Amino acid sequence: MTSSTTDFLSTARRVIRREAEALGMLADSLDGAFSAAVDLILKSQGRVIVSGMGKSGHVARKIAATLASTGTPAQFVHPAEASHGDLGMVMRGDVALVLSNSGETPELADIIAHTRRFDIPLIGVASRAESTLLRQSDVALVLPPAPEACEQGIVPTTSTTMTLALGDALAVALMEHRAFTPDQFRIFHPGGKLGARLSRVRDLMHPDAPLVNHDAPMGDALLMMSAKGFGVVGVTDADGYLQGIITDGDLRRHMAGLLDLAAGDVMTAAPRTIGPDALAETAVRIMNDKKITCLFVVDPEGSQTVAGLLHIHDCLRAGIA
Repeated sequence: MTSSTTDFLSTARRVIRREAEALGMLADSLDGAFSAAVDLILKSQGRVIVSGMGKSGHVARKIAATLASTGTPAQFVHPAEASHGDLGMVMRGDVALVLSNSGETPELADIIAHTRRFDIPLIGVASRAESTLLRQSDVALVLPPAPEACEQGIVPTTSTTMTLALGDALAVALMEHRAFTPDQFRIFHPGGKLGARLSRVRDLMHPDAPLVNHDAPMGDALLMMSAKGFGVVGVTDADGYLQGIITDGDLRRHMAGLLDLAAGDVMTAAPRTIGPDALAETAVRIMNDKKITCLFVVDPEGSQTVAGLLHIHDCLRAGIA
């Protein structure tokens, strides 16, 4: 390892540790103002308007996105654009969350004045309690005096990390208070890996599951297996409840005189099943653990009425692995 590499690693570790220490200071500094900010947002009938300039603006965009995706309607408004017409996006019923490390960012003046003029609640986040932003705010969230990660103390690093974490804390507090569910989360995240992981079994299953009665001749069972193409067939009793399953393995075990048998003679009884509202990821885990390729989906009330069939390939196509 060269001396340059050692220096780089030393710098990286110093930066990360300094920011981690700052996050600890932030956690310890939280007080009733944080709870007041959450209450203010909960009472709002509109959106959370998040604004900031420069690096604080980038953080504000992320906070707005996190709030919006976890059940709190939110929108980022650029303070400079707000001064040229976008103040019309900030309305009575909204609550403003404005970020500025110094609390004196001049581009924020118009949006702050707008909230005061129209009685729009203002939550300010800054590092100086006596700053213009925090003095004008209905709720002031003060960042602790943690040094920036660079040795010169001038690059927004630690301060932006703390602001970002504070936004996450607000979002999660609101999310947990509202009992925001994975189903609701999936509504806002339908695409990509995350959306796939939150898919329900009913979203991926085949409703036309291959089924035969337990008294059906094995010739009929074989035709059903071939027609559906899943390599399995479910066996039901006289009431239509799932009794068992016939797989390729069952066929091999009963090869001698197979066509003289009924489906109930060949089936494996009490197969593993899953409910339609279970997460598809749970189904994949079960199939992997049991080394099987499909699950019959049954009525969640315990009646064993078949609602469909889920195959491992359906999950793989959806991006769940």
